Amino acid sequence: MSWDERLFDLLDDLEGQAEALYAAERDAELVDRSRAEYASVSLASRLMASVGRQVRLEVTGSESVVGELRRVGVGWCLVADPAGDWLLSQDALASVEGASERALPEVAWTAVSRLGLGSALRRLADEATRCTVLTRSGGRHEAALLRVGQDFVEVDTCTDPPRRLLLALSAVAGVRSREPR
Repeated sequence: MSWDERLFDLLDDLEGQAEALYAAERDAELVDRSRAEYASVSLASRLMASVGRQVRLEVTGSESVVGELRRVGVGWCLVADPAGDWLLSQDALASVEGASERALPEVAWTAVSRLGLGSALRRLADEATRCTVLTRSGGRHEAALLRVGQDFVEVDTCTDPPRRLLLALSAVAGVRSREPR
């Protein structure tokens, strides 16, 4: 083998090593980028991609809710089961089973999906719907929703005599309407 063939073999070997190092660095960079991008995925985005699926949601201070995920908004989701619809605060969700592997970014949501929990509760209050209200501390109130303020909901309990309560929205884990929609 001549000296120029040995030189070209050495240069080919060095070029191969450089390509391997570049590929290893690129793969590590892609993994880091993927982690960084996934860090921006929200629970709401994963839930939005799961609309129409059967899910099991563990609710803080309460029971698990099993049913079809019907709607998702900013801070809430609606789950339908045979006994009624659950309007759940996302902040009260401890775990979600059955969610899609995908996520739907908030920029792709409809205008209705951008409404908060207060807006969803106002609809129930407008209909004077009798509901079961669950609080994060484990409380349970059979009540009719009356009005929804900025950070609270006003209810009349279904007790004799009825009691008027103001429930902080931050304490509400979920609201179940008695009849499915």
